[in-house]
Amino acid sequence: MSEKTALLVIDAQCGLVDESYPEELVVLEHIKGLLARARAAQAPVIYMQHAGGPGHPLAPETDPWRINALVAPQPGEPVLPKRASDSFFETPLQQELDARGVRRLIVTGAMTEFCVDTTCRRAASLGYDVTLVADAHSTGDSAGLTAAQKIAYHNETLAQLATDHPISVLPADEITF
Repeated sequence: MSEKTALLVIDAQCGLVDESYPEELVVLEHIKGLLARARAAQAPVIYMQHAGGPGHPLAPETDPWRINALVAPQPGEPVLPKRASDSFFETPLQQELDARGVRRLIVTGAMTEFCVDTTCRRAASLGYDVTLVADAHSTGDSAGLTAAQKIAYHNETLAQLATDHPISVLPADEITF
């Protein structure tokens, strides 16, 4: 590949992705496989970790805030705190990517309709080549929509964005580093 590629793991935290749910275990296993392939290719791996304020379900240093052990970072892999759905908003993510010469992002994590969607759109707007891993992002059911429906909708919608830097959507087994 001509562009340096990084794997971005967004909010794969215990309070958002729980392996006791079969569909979330599948997502975690896909992320785990991508992590192994990215590390083997010596591609940068960067984690985003939502940090809510006091009383927030993802308040720092609580069990739900911790990154799920199945996809935990290795020493030296940056874990960047964020407080908004946009992983670039008031975080050092862009500086981390620029310092590593990254122009292509492979995006995984939680939650589909919030942080994953917003980060994909922002990254494309900033000129990154973005690939959303179709089967490596997760969300929950809500009134009227199942998690599977939301994931399918966002996979389809993000793949159709009309930008100078379109977002591609591929299953985990088609991702290369």
